[in-house]
Amino acid sequence: MIMMTLHVKHLILNQTDMTPASFILNGIPGLEDMHVWISLPFCSIYAVAVVGNCGLLYLICYEDALHRPMYYFLAMLFITGLFISSSTIPKALSIFWFHFKEISFDGCLIQMFFIHTLTGMESGVLMLMALDRYVAICYPLHYSTILTNPVIAKAGLSTFLRGVLLIIPFIFLTKRLPYCRGNVIPHTYCDHMSVAKLSCGNIKVNVIYGLMVALLIGGFDILCITISYTMILRAVVSLSSADAQQKAFSTCTAHICCIVFSYSPAFFSFFSHHFGGHRIPPSCHIIVANIYLLLPPTMNPVVYGYIKSHSI
Repeated sequence: MIMMTLHVKHLILNQTDMTPASFILNGIPGLEDMHVWISLPFCSIYAVAVVGNCGLLYLICYEDALHRPMYYFLAMLFITGLFISSSTIPKALSIFWFHFKEISFDGCLIQMFFIHTLTGMESGVLMLMALDRYVAICYPLHYSTILTNPVIAKAGLSTFLRGVLLIIPFIFLTKRLPYCRGNVIPHTYCDHMSVAKLSCGNIKVNVIYGLMVALLIGGFDILCITISYTMILRAVVSLSSADAQQKAFSTCTAHICCIVFSYSPAFFSFFSHHFGGHRIPPSCHIIVANIYLLLPPTMNPVVYGYIKSHSI
C-alpha cells in the first residue's frame, strides 16, 4: 500500500514537471526575417476591422431604422469577429515587432478557450442569419411576429452557451497532457491542436473530441444553412416578379459571401491540422489560420453595405 502511494505521488510529480510554466509562440516558422513586413498588412487589416465594425455597431445602436432582426444578428457577428481578432492579432503583432513570444501556460489555455468559443459562436450566428433570411423570404407576413426581440436574445445566448459548453472540455483535455517535446509552439496564437502536438502523451482523445466538436458546431450549422438556402431558392424561383427575385437573390448572395469568407479558411485550417499537416508548409497553414481570424471582421462592412442596399 505504501509502495502504491509512493508510485502515485511519483506520477503526480512527473506530470507536474512535464507541465511548462509558459509556452513560446514562434510566429511564422521559416519567415522570421519577414515578420516585420508581414506585420504591416496584419496591422492594417486589423485596424480596418476594428474601425469599420465599431462604426457599424454604433450605427445599429443609434439608428432606429436598423433596429430589426437582420441587423441584430449582424451586430452579433460584428462583436464576435472583433473579439476573435482582438484575442489573437495584438499578440501576433507583439511577436512580429518586439519578439514578445512568451505566454503563460494558463494564458495559452485562456486564449485557446476564447478563440474556439468565439469561432463556434461566429458559425452559429451565420446559421441564425440564414434562418433570418429564410423567414424573411418564405414567411414575410409573419417575420416580425416570429423573430421578436426575446427570440433573438435567446437564440444569441443559446449560440454562445453551446460554444462555451463544447469548448470547456478542450481545456481539461489539454491541461492533463504531459509536455515533454519542448514548449515552442510554431504559431502566432494558441490553438488546440498546436498545443496538443507538443505532448508526448496520447492525444487520440483530443483529436476525436476535436472532430466531434467540429461536426456538432460546424457540421450542424452548415446543414442548417444549406437547408435554409435550399428552401429560399425554391421560394425565390416561385416569385412572379423579376424585381423581387433579383432583390431576394442579392440578399442571399451577400450572406453566402459572408459564409464563404468565414468557412473556407476555417476548413483549410482544421483539415490541414488533422489530416494534411505534414504535406502543407507550416508557414502556409499559419498564414491561412490568421486570415481566417482577420478576413470575416474585415469583410463585414462590405457585406453590411451590400445587404443594406438590397435588403428586403
